[in-house]
Parts: sequence; structure tokens; C-alpha cells
Amino acid sequence: MESYVAIKNIDEDVEMGNKKNEICESRSVMNNAEKTTTTTTTCYSSKQQRQTQTQTQTHRLVSLDVFRGLTVGLMILVDEAGGLLPALNHSPWNGLTLADLVMPFFLFIVGVSLALAYKKLSSRVVASRKAILRALKLLALGLFLQGGYFHRLGDLTFGVDLKQLRWMGILQRIAIAYLFTALCEIWLKADNTVNSGSSLVRKYRYQWAVALFLSGLYICLLYGLYVPDWEYQIPTEPSSAPITFSVKCGVRGDTGPACNAVGMVDRKILGIQHVYKRPTYARMPECSINSPDYGPLPPDAPTWCQAAFDPEGLLSSVMAIVTCLVGLHFGHIIVHFKDHRVRMLYWMIPTSCSVVFGLTLDLFGMHMNKVLYSFSYTCVTAGAAGFLFVGTYLMVDVCGYSRLTTVFQWMGKHALMIYILVACNVFPVLIQGFYWGKPQNNILKLIGVGS
Repeated sequence: MESYVAIKNIDEDVEMGNKKNEICESRSVMNNAEKTTTTTTTCYSSKQQRQTQTQTQTHRLVSLDVFRGLTVGLMILVDEAGGLLPALNHSPWNGLTLADLVMPFFLFIVGVSLALAYKKLSSRVVASRKAILRALKLLALGLFLQGGYFHRLGDLTFGVDLKQLRWMGILQRIAIAYLFTALCEIWLKADNTVNSGSSLVRKYRYQWAVALFLSGLYICLLYGLYVPDWEYQIPTEPSSAPITFSVKCGVRGDTGPACNAVGMVDRKILGIQHVYKRPTYARMPECSINSPDYGPLPPDAPTWCQAAFDPEGLLSSVMAIVTCLVGLHFGHIIVHFKDHRVRMLYWMIPTSCSVVFGLTLDLFGMHMNKVLYSFSYTCVTAGAAGFLFVGTYLMVDVCGYSRLTTVFQWMGKHALMIYILVACNVFPVLIQGFYWGKPQNNILKLIGVGS
């Protein structure tokens, strides 16, 4: 009697599913006459396995890393040069700039990666547990980095007042979108075979239903919630009482800075003391004499100009999930279709429709707004991400010009590390901690950074 067992050690690959590192084959042969058993074991190293299974393994899509690296590069450019050119700075309110593309691009590529990571699942429960754990880690990291513990350059105070801790932020939003999209990919897909565009839609119809439901829910809440009058306080000298400002609203469907439902939800649930203290609308002409930059208030400035407002709030994060689901659809096309022309065709059709639809909505009054994460903004930015991804895929994975993008590949593979060190000011703040005589005499001031 002969039994054959193959034992595989599997390491998890975040973007391209599972990779096989080593195979050991055990073959047992029993001799019934002599009552003896002979067992032979043969092991193949990772290098030998790669040589023998070149045709069966799925190679890593370089365009994923390049796309992520381009987004990281754009983020650094915006942070360092955003104050020099308005096109490289976030729009104060309505409108779209290059800076406003960074967040949707990150969410889009998270969705693409999730489709590849969960291509084959051994256990949905285990996969869900791991997704929840990863999201909690990212959420905790976001609270530590963006909750207020790491201060702006030039702010030499230490620590964070828990009464003023910022609950939401970029990493927190990505964590929420990642978790929701991962659970959709794990649980909400049918078992039918995909061999056409229509069968692809049928297989993932429940995910599309979730995306439509979230979009409809956001629109209903944004235009249907009643926003009452509200007030906030601005601290003055430690020995003086804070100044109280009242904002008159009492409306529904307002999408201006003062009386929108997005801000109201954050004030009611998170508390105004726990939202972002430096909103972009403070650079509007109504609030700054140096608009589109920050500056002193005009004499007739509205009362809401100094109020806190979180660009990564709760209600606006609903549409961030939709952007992640759009990226998930792009990843599904990679999984189920192998021909380059078919992939790009199925990508370009929804991408073009999304951009045209979003621009049409903006033309008819539903303006693109990054802070509110409006529906038109979602459509246009998801389409822009699709165009960039298709162009990157064509250049790198189809035409093979990968050497030209080596730097962006490296940045894409280390995106989180670069974000933490650069965008969250961790590296500059660490350098700022070394000074001569007094904290103001630090290296950053010497070279003119943060002054």
C-alpha cells in the first residue's frame, strides 16, 4: 500500500495571494510480506521550486508598487511645496487640486490589493479575524501619530491633552475603509465562474449593492439632516475665560463650511474638541486676507472661520469606503482576466463613465469637495485613480519599462514607513529634539525648516 502526502509551508503575501516557499514530499511504502515500512522524504528549496514552477506561479504586479509610490511622491510634493503653488495645496472648499487626489489614490490601491490578497481563502473566519486585527493596529497607529502627540514643526511642547485628542485622521480613515472592504471581499461574493463582464458583475453583485447603498445613505444624510445653530469656544490666555462664538444655521441640505451635516455629525458624536483644529476653509477669502493661504481674519469674517472641522470625519468616511470598493473591482479584473487588452478595456469603461458622471454632477450643483468627500468628488477621483493605474499598468507590466520606475517601486513597497517619517513629521520632530542651549536653537531652525 502506498500513501502520498505533500506538506507545504505557506507565507502570506499581502498583495498577490499565497506564495509557496518550500515543499516536502513524504512517500511511505509498506511491504506486507516483511511487515516493514519505508519512508522517504524529499525537500525542495524556494529557489528550486521557483525554477520548476515558473509557469504556475503568479508574478507580482509591479504597477501596484509604482502606483503606490507615485501617490507617496505626490503626497511629499504636496507637503513640501503646497504653500508655493495653489494647485499643489488642498482646495479651501469646493474644487479639485492635485493635493486632493492623494487620499482617494491611497484608498483605491488598498481596494486593488485586497482583491488579490483574498483571491483564495482557506477560512473566512480566520481571514476576518486577521483583517480586524490589522485594522485595529492601523487605527491605533493613526491615533498615536495624528491624535496630537506629534506636534507641528516649531511647536516644542510635549505630549497630548487627552481632552483634545483627535479621534479621526488619515490612517484612521484608511483603517475603516480597509476593514469594511476586506469584510465585503471575504463574505459578499458568489461562487459562480467569471468568463465575461456580466458574469463578473453577477459574482460581486452584493458588493456593488453595498457601494450603492452607502452612496445613497451618504447623499440622504448630507442633504436630509437638519443642522441646528451651534457654538464653539476659542481659548485665550490661561487666566482668561475662552471666547464663545455662535453660528446660525437651522437648515437642511447646506453644503457650505458652516452648516453642513458632515461637520454636525462630528460635533455631535466625536465632540468639537476632538476634531481637526486647522481646517482648510480657514484659507477661504471670507476667513483669510492671504487667501488661498492661511492668514489674519478679515474685519468682517464670519463667526465660523475659527471653528474646528475634520476633513477625515465620520460621515465623509462613508464615501471613502466606496472609493476602496471601486479599487476592489479593479482588483477583481486582475484576478479573473489575464489578457492585457481585456483588462484595460474593462478598466477604461467604468473609469471614463465615472469621470464624466462626476463632472456632470459638479456642473449641475453637486460640487466636488474633498472635505465633505462629496459624491461627485468620489466619482472624479476614483476615475482619475483608474486612469493613472491603467497608464502605470500599460507602461510597467505590459511594455516592461520597470527600470524607469525603480524609485517609485521602492517607495511603494515602503509607503507606510515613508508616510510615518515624512508626512507625520516624525523624522523632523526627532531632529528638532536636539538643540543648543535652548529648544529654539535646533538643527531645523539652523537650516530654515519649520521656521
